Amino acid sequence: MDAPEILLDRAHLARETFGDTDLAREVLTLFRSQCERFGPALAEAARPARERADLAHTLKGSAAGVGARRVGALAAELERVLRREDEAAAAALLPRLAAALRETLAAF
Repeated sequence: MDAPEILLDRAHLARETFGDTDLAREVLTLFRSQCERFGPALAEAARPARERADLAHTLKGSAAGVGARRVGALAAELERVLRREDEAAAAALLPRLAAALRETLAAF
């Protein structure tokens, strides 16, 4: 799956936060915190696939809310493969998601 190239859709974020830059900053801070917690948890192979799929689902929704398109697309794909308990596919996606998280957070 090719992820969209847009890391952070700032126009989407502005619409979601009604143009309030302080609110946008706060939402991005919360998203950063979530990424920092969920990224490592998603990579824990000992954690049940269902639990990691739930984390990926939550990350997907949060990414959609802030306009983090690449993160959202990869989290959605990770959720799908984890729901199928396809650990090999999940392992292949994790480095791409980790890179997208790093790049997106750096774009703030």
